[in-house]
This record gives sequence, C-alpha cells and structure tokens, in this order.
Amino acid sequence: MTDNKHKHRMEIRSKVWLEVDGKPVFSKGRGMLFHAIEKHGSINMAAREMGITYRRAWGYIKAMEERLGVKLVETRKGGAHGGGAELTSEAKDLLSKFESLKRGLDQQVDKRFDKLFVAGPKK
Repeated sequence: MTDNKHKHRMEIRSKVWLEVDGKPVFSKGRGMLFHAIEKHGSINMAAREMGITYRRAWGYIKAMEERLGVKLVETRKGGAHGGGAELTSEAKDLLSKFESLKRGLDQQVDKRFDKLFVAGPKK
C-alpha cells in the first residue's frame, strides 16, 4: 500500500555541453557568462554577477576562443571612460544555437520522461 504523504515526485534533469577534441567548449554556465557580459558590457562585472573571479571568466573566454578558433569577446582598454567588453557576432550565434539546441533536447527528454515515468508503462 502506498502512503501518499511520503510520495515524492520524480523529475528529470539533464546537462548538455559542447566539446572540441574532448575538451569542454560551451555549456549553460558559459552561456550565462555571455549573457552577463551582454548585460554589463564588462567581463569584470559579469564575473562578479556570477560569483567567479575575473581571471576565471577570462580563462573560460580564452579557452573557448582557442578551441573554436574564433574571437568571441571584443574588449576595449580602460581610460577616461573605462574599458568594456562585448560579444562578437560569432559569440551571439553560438549562444543562440546552443540555447535552441538545449530547448529542443529538453523538450524531447521531457516527452520521453513523461511517456516512461509519468504515464507509466503500457500493459
């Protein structure tokens, strides 16, 4: 007999990332970094928002650029008006495609999960 007070609702979780030669190049977290750079126009402010160091954020950017062979973030040196950073068109395209891929995969995973676990197996 099932005790409904102690019944837990099972959910599906999945992670997707892109790799080049077995090394991670893009993921949800790096997409969040891109969004924060767009929002703030600054790698430093983006890193601060994400709770990581500037050095770590810059390391992620450099690793992505090296593995993909394209410039992803354009920076401007500081000065009277301060420096800044913005995503290149390649970075915006990568972000858009990754998010579209992730949405599509999530929909398929949710559909399959519902079929197998929520609706239950057919008898």
